[in-house]
Amino acid sequence: MVDIFDPSQYKEVKIELNQNSLKKGDEINMMAKDQTLKSLHIGVGWDLNAFDTDPLDLDISCFMLNRQSKTRVNEDFVFYNNAVGSDQSILHGGDNRTGAADGDDESIVVHLEKVHFDIIQLMFVLSIYKGEERGQSLAKMRNAYFRLVNLDTNIEIARYELANEAADRKETAMLVGVLNREGPKWHFVAMGECVEGGLRSIAEGYDIIVGSS
Repeated sequence: MVDIFDPSQYKEVKIELNQNSLKKGDEINMMAKDQTLKSLHIGVGWDLNAFDTDPLDLDISCFMLNRQSKTRVNEDFVFYNNAVGSDQSILHGGDNRTGAADGDDESIVVHLEKVHFDIIQLMFVLSIYKGEERGQSLAKMRNAYFRLVNLDTNIEIARYELANEAADRKETAMLVGVLNREGPKWHFVAMGECVEGGLRSIAEGYDIIVGSS
């Protein structure tokens, strides 16, 4: 993997710890939670496992889905190798291969008002790069989280701790959560659903054409 996106053009988003924790199955009306919300910073973080020889390379991805729960074109799949979504509304912040340092390790910016009207769901996925090849699974994640932040105010709206969802799991990918569109409103649902077959399997399920490596 290569870093194909320069996150330096986006301002640093401060971590605001508050009482906005989510658990699996929770749903929140994002606009009711924060009436000023126009753009989201989606941040994920995890820690290195000191007992593993290979660092855990987690990746955050976003699938832009239509009413049939499918992508329209390959550019509706935003990840480390396609940093800008098809309508320029979703921007990937670059690849972090180790989880080193404090704060968010990877991020995605979503400009909600720019998302094309054909798109009614934004599905966020966390996956391990070459997890099956390296014998790594989601159970190896330490202190992993997913958070939603108002990009303009730097205020954290919600945080989803992923340790319970990943405990003892053998899979290498997780449907973390989804933003569902309802007119001008967006609702986030915390899913925490582990998926067999990794990111490739999820992508193909959403009609992404995945080339052989």
